[in-house]
Amino acid sequence: MPDELTVTKKIHFSMANKGRREIKPGPAPVTDTPEGRVPRVARLMALAIKFDRLIAEGAIRDQAQLAELGHVSRARVTQIMNLLYLAPDIQEAILHLPRVRSGRDPITERDLRPIAAESSWAVQRRMWERLISAAAISAAR
Repeated sequence: MPDELTVTKKIHFSMANKGRREIKPGPAPVTDTPEGRVPRVARLMALAIKFDRLIAEGAIRDQAQLAELGHVSRARVTQIMNLLYLAPDIQEAILHLPRVRSGRDPITERDLRPIAAESSWAVQRRMWERLISAAAISAAR
């Protein structure tokens, strides 16, 4: 049957009085979720890395197929994939940006386009430092 669903869950039985079994509650669900949301640019960076892996593994033919499957334009897929041209340490910094608690994201994908277009990683790093300094100043206001 294609509509079958299997759920697997650990449960704990213990013996109650008179040999009766009872189900004990499992561990409490984790409620320590951090405040705020992951910045959009961090999600896009992760998406670019995932897309690159899918293409490299042959699961997806090319960026055109990604655009078709994602119901977005080829240009948008290219914009996202261009994040892979950033220096590895900048990519890592983007993935570890602090959560946004309120308001707009301090750094956007559009802010990163000129940095990704730069071929020199040294120049990229200088541009990145200026960007995060400006973002920190505007976030403090």
